[in-house]
Amino acid sequence: MPETERMPEPRQAAPSPATAPALASRPGSWRIVAGAMFACGWGGNQFTPLLLMYRRLGGYSTLSVDAFLGAYVVGLVPGLLLAGPVSDRRGRRPVLVAGTVASAAASLVLCFGGQSAWPVYAGRLITGFAVGIAMAVGSSWVKELSSGADGGLAARRAALCQTAGFGLGAGVAGVLAQWGPWPMVTPYAVHLLLTVAIPVLLLRVPETRPPLAHATGSVRQLLTALVDDLRVPAPARRRFRLVVLPMAPWVFGAAGLAYAVMPQLVGFRVGDWGLAYATGLTVLTLGTGAAVQPVARWLHGDVGNGEPGNGEAGTRTGRAPVAAMAVMLLGATLCAANAVLLSPWLAAVTAAALGAGYGIAVVSGLLEIQRMAGPDDLAGLTGVYYTLAYAGFLLPTVLAGLSSWLSYPVMLAAVATAALVCLGLIVTGARVTEPASAR
Repeated sequence: MPETERMPEPRQAAPSPATAPALASRPGSWRIVAGAMFACGWGGNQFTPLLLMYRRLGGYSTLSVDAFLGAYVVGLVPGLLLAGPVSDRRGRRPVLVAGTVASAAASLVLCFGGQSAWPVYAGRLITGFAVGIAMAVGSSWVKELSSGADGGLAARRAALCQTAGFGLGAGVAGVLAQWGPWPMVTPYAVHLLLTVAIPVLLLRVPETRPPLAHATGSVRQLLTALVDDLRVPAPARRRFRLVVLPMAPWVFGAAGLAYAVMPQLVGFRVGDWGLAYATGLTVLTLGTGAAVQPVARWLHGDVGNGEPGNGEAGTRTGRAPVAAMAVMLLGATLCAANAVLLSPWLAAVTAAALGAGYGIAVVSGLLEIQRMAGPDDLAGLTGVYYTLAYAGFLLPTVLAGLSSWLSYPVMLAAVATAALVCLGLIVTGARVTEPASAR
């Protein structure tokens, strides 16, 4: 058998000495940041259960509404990749304030864009950019503000608030669109009211990454520094390639299968309740994901304070990614089966399975990144991870584009096969890159 590669012990992103007293005097400050993540997540996912509404009331095709999801990802990627490194150098607060303002502005655009595709594309693009900022910067800021808590708890706080925002945003938007007045306006107005005060509250949160004295310079120097912040540290690259990379796209790939593909396949079976059914699948997926996140922390083995040399910390790090991908495989297999059976009940079971895989994967991925990153590249690597995760959200658009040539049973069988291959890679990678603390 090949000799296992030892990973370095986790490096914690400690707060700057200048801000340590402020952090100690405001131990609950992470809640405001988590609230910003919640609000941006709400804005990001409120659109998902409305896909059927846009098809019925707006007259858009299946490919068009899936392309709206694609526009969201196009905005998300620069938000994820740029916001983290910029906040590492310029500070967390101004970047997250800008992201929260952008989230509110996106809902304002969508309020007036229901009858034309271009405002919808623009609103979804801005929404994606805002969510990218919230995920990359918010996750890092919550971890830094959770000083004294173990690494697993900090990652779970960030993931839970993000998932709760995704789930409640979709649930409220779906209910308002199904039974409320002005279905193409009211869901976005509610999010706008929810978000408007958060940028002001963020101004009270202690800054954990004061602007660097050497953060100024030419544009070329700044771009070079930003690229450096996105690089995976050399000792962790093999584990990143073999464990994080095969798992990350399934995080939101699973979500896309559960509440974008399944409702469209079985929607004719539920008649006029299609929008409510799609909303239910979204809430079920994300609710299950939130419920299983403590399991991910336990599987990862992050007990105690998460500091290097803490004995138990990280002693089961290979189990969480393997468990996540195994549950993903189950969900993908159920998807392929239901593409033939077209059962609304089996679709619900499938959504729960995919939600469980999502919940374990998103937390274990964050814990892997926190283990790999140093204090100067935590937000940047978090952005890289979420970019890979959100690449999976393009899966419904890809499937819709290929549906002219291939049937959904064939395509989803291929998706399940890909999940099996990724599971094999992760099992192997978790074994050969076992952290030193697990030996």
